[in-house]
Amino acid sequence: MKKNNVLLVGESWISHSSHIKGFDHFSTSNYETGHYYLKKALEKNENINLTHLPSHQATEEFPDSLEGLQEYDVIMLSDIGSNSLLLNRKVFVEGEVSPNRLKLISEWVKNGGGFCMAGGYLSFAGFQGAAKYHNTPIETILPVDVYPYDDRVEVPEGVISIIKDPHHQILKGVGGDWPYLLGYQEALLKKEAQLLVESNYGHPLIATMEYGKGRTMAWMSDIGPHWCPKAFAEWEGYEKLWQQAIIWLANK
Repeated sequence: MKKNNVLLVGESWISHSSHIKGFDHFSTSNYETGHYYLKKALEKNENINLTHLPSHQATEEFPDSLEGLQEYDVIMLSDIGSNSLLLNRKVFVEGEVSPNRLKLISEWVKNGGGFCMAGGYLSFAGFQGAAKYHNTPIETILPVDVYPYDDRVEVPEGVISIIKDPHHQILKGVGGDWPYLLGYQEALLKKEAQLLVESNYGHPLIATMEYGKGRTMAWMSDIGPHWCPKAFAEWEGYEKLWQQAIIWLANK
């Protein structure tokens, strides 16, 4: 069986800290990634091949042609803002034209690709609206409408997940009481979309949609801490949910 090739874009960052110790001070920095649990879950399925493209590399290395995108069955954007795909060096530094990679993703999905956006401080609208996917070609293909302002819903007391479509392929065998989440992003479900899971506040948590020949999915929470804590990410349902989501999105 041909493997389902998945490109995960984002989920990396550099943290910089200043240390002040009396008269003296110094700085430290470290590089981190947030896809550990998703990577672990997908690697357990021999029919899924995951490639991770970190945020700082995506600006220059994300495919800028349909031919490049066609190497993948599923593309997933997670915690990476639209600017990282719009403003490569050719545009931002050299002031020259370049393919709009958000439009390319939309066209690729219309031709049969599978697309998912997962939540995070730089997904959907994002922290202070900085992710800026509102009114873009990505919003067009998503099963939810993206707000033009900060869309975070922080729930430190825990989110209860309510399953709306237990028979959907993505949720097969993922029943019972789900572990708590600590937050997600609020969005409006499109009329043509299918709601799979919602929060106890009535907001979509998982939604899907057919777009042209392709399929899309919105996972409104994170794929790891903090919104998706260890209790959820280490739950057996997490692994099953994401494996089945990739298979459904690939639509083979």
